[in-house]
Amino acid sequence: MLRHVATPNAPAPIGPYSQAVWAGPNLFISGMIALTPEGEFRNESLESEVRTALTNLVAVLESQGMGTQHLAKCSLFLRDMADFAAVNAIYTEFMGDAKPARETVAVLGLPKDARFEISAVAYLPL
Repeated sequence: MLRHVATPNAPAPIGPYSQAVWAGPNLFISGMIALTPEGEFRNESLESEVRTALTNLVAVLESQGMGTQHLAKCSLFLRDMADFAAVNAIYTEFMGDAKPARETVAVLGLPKDARFEISAVAYLPL
């Protein structure tokens, strides 16, 4: 049975989807951009976008009693692959010792014209 996740510590979805969905021991976390939990778009800089999106990801994990060590896979979406090094530095800071599988792709556009988005799958043994 699927179980939908909603935490006030991350932004509410801006469309017909959930912040995350449990499917067995796997937590599928929707794409996070630089929206604050209040819905404000933090796009002052690439750094602020990445930090806000990653903070949202961690908030969803923590709402479920998890942390970055539970991440099995992350998908990073960049509007410009020239931002890869800067994004990777901040990502590394947030992940600590966690080393989930990952891909990073350049995309033509993201919601709210964001420069960065991240989605993830986490695992919590039953």
